[in-house]
Amino acid sequence: MPVPTPFIKQKEFGIYIHIPFCKQACHYCDFHFSTTLKHKSQLIVALCKEIILRKEEVAPKSVVETIYFGGGTPSVLEIAELEEILHTIYKHYKVLPEAEITLEANPDDLATDRFTSFKAIGINRLSIGIQSFFDQDLKLMNRAHNAQEARSCLQNAKKHFDNISIDLIYGIPGMDSNRWKENLHLALSLNIPHISSYALTVEPNTALSTFIKKGIIAPVEDELAQEHFEILVATMETEGYTYYEFSNFGKPGYFSRNNTAYWQGKPYLGIGPSAHSYDGHIRSWNINNNNTYIKSLDENTIPRESERLSNTDKYNEYIMTGLRTIWGVSLDKVEKDFGEKYKTYLLQQAEEHLQNHLLFLDGDTLSVTKKGKFLSDGIASDLFLINLKE
Repeated sequence: MPVPTPFIKQKEFGIYIHIPFCKQACHYCDFHFSTTLKHKSQLIVALCKEIILRKEEVAPKSVVETIYFGGGTPSVLEIAELEEILHTIYKHYKVLPEAEITLEANPDDLATDRFTSFKAIGINRLSIGIQSFFDQDLKLMNRAHNAQEARSCLQNAKKHFDNISIDLIYGIPGMDSNRWKENLHLALSLNIPHISSYALTVEPNTALSTFIKKGIIAPVEDELAQEHFEILVATMETEGYTYYEFSNFGKPGYFSRNNTAYWQGKPYLGIGPSAHSYDGHIRSWNINNNNTYIKSLDENTIPRESERLSNTDKYNEYIMTGLRTIWGVSLDKVEKDFGEKYKTYLLQQAEEHLQNHLLFLDGDTLSVTKKGKFLSDGIASDLFLINLKE
């Protein structure tokens, strides 16, 4: 299905840029990336061309409120390459003066002199993939940095950036609760204002999956992950962080505007191989092959597919994202956007979880309880609607 023009009609939208390169492959990762950087310059040209071509999909009065460099590892790019991408965006789109511009980075790419250069080209937020402050965990995950680099890069980053987020992973085989608590203590001692934390997940066709099957690495234990999760939530709330999404904790004023926009259903353009785009009605995604992406853009063609979401699709997505956030699911919004039968169905499906104190209803808003947080994805699936006639 062709994507209509203009694709983005709302006033504010985001731009996500996928940088599909990494120095080495983390054992748990199933994102699209390549450890071969020899086509990096051609890909930058292709990214900029896609940015230019897709300006036709944006309504004249629309403005960019967030720009997010994800991947992969965007920090493997040179400053000049990042600057070229940002210059192309600013030249062809209207960008808010206060736009949030985030760069995902790994500690081993963050030499001290780079922070000043990042700021000089307009980057105002860093998302740093720490994952753990302990070498044994980093080696198990095959991270490119070590524990010392993790600590020193944050100490240096704090001298230049106020808005910093870090990623931490829990449920790692061999990580006991004391080491997990120490990870959190180290992050808090550095006064990092935003922390994203995820359970280690064994994805199919990853090195981690293979190593577990062969007995090289111990299996991931759900019970340990839940114990770590409970420690995480209790610690972060005690330290004054708002638990605003299942995996995200922020001090006031430091919520990720990019991620919040996703969860609230705002539109965005996804630039680069494997990147997704969304306008509230249509979702599209680029091919996840670097060479094909580059060749297609060389011919002024964007290699992508798209689908128009049904009311049921949009309802299910709203339930999934709403239950993961502090904003919950609005019954009035469900009735207004999808119809009374959706609201009736939702309340019927929620009844058992309400009785079991996994969900609670506060006025118009349906939310998960603390007891239900770790089970939120499963609860959401129980509320999904399948095969309802439009």
